[in-house]
Amino acid sequence: MTRVISIISGKGGVGKTSLVSNLAAALSDLGNDVIAVDTNLTTPNLGLHLGLHFAPKTLHHVLKGQTKLQDATYDHSYGFKVIPASISTDELKGVDIGKLPEVTLNLIGKADYVLMDSAAGLGREAVSSMNAANEILIVTNPEISAVTDALKTIKIAETLHKRVIGVAVNRIKGKKYEMGRKEIQNLVGYPIIAQIPEDKSMGEAIAAKRTVIEMNGGSPAANEIKRLAYHLEGRHYRNPKVHVFEKIRNLFSK
Repeated sequence: MTRVISIISGKGGVGKTSLVSNLAAALSDLGNDVIAVDTNLTTPNLGLHLGLHFAPKTLHHVLKGQTKLQDATYDHSYGFKVIPASISTDELKGVDIGKLPEVTLNLIGKADYVLMDSAAGLGREAVSSMNAANEILIVTNPEISAVTDALKTIKIAETLHKRVIGVAVNRIKGKKYEMGRKEIQNLVGYPIIAQIPEDKSMGEAIAAKRTVIEMNGGSPAANEIKRLAYHLEGRHYRNPKVHVFEKIRNLFSK
């Protein structure tokens, strides 16, 4: 059965889009058919991250009834599919975001995962993305303003009777002023299922319009996103580098 997951934060700048693109790649590596959808119609970035910013047909055209869904669906070189949104402000005219649940309904059975990159904030676009999903993944940074907005997002998701599968804490710098795992979990009331560190490899991948999974799959951020993909699959992830060190340690302990 297709899992439709809205990846949402409540606050801009937390790294939702980079998580969506890389999670799509990581889940593809596990043999899944994945479709990443940019449901941020006002300030879309998914296409920019993946080199599809000049796509001729987009989600905007689908929502306006100007093109078929399959014509706005593109194959990414890494193995997953992408439905980008238009970066042109002119395309905002006549868009009915309320039709988004209809779009995702048409994707049921066509992929194992549909990952939706939601709009920042808690406006109509973000709520429509939640309405179109059957599961919600919350993304936050380890700072009080981001976590507070994440909590607000969770409350709305609960009101809509959506299943919140957990929280991904992104861009962790390891500073003393950052909120800790237990503190965040106590505040939001849901488990943290990913702790993704600040990683220069992520910025380099975005600049190259590629995923960090493809560009530097052994980087700290890539490994944590792979761990998240395994978690969604109900599987245990073992960092290959850690595994090697464990083997060496076991050899010397004999």
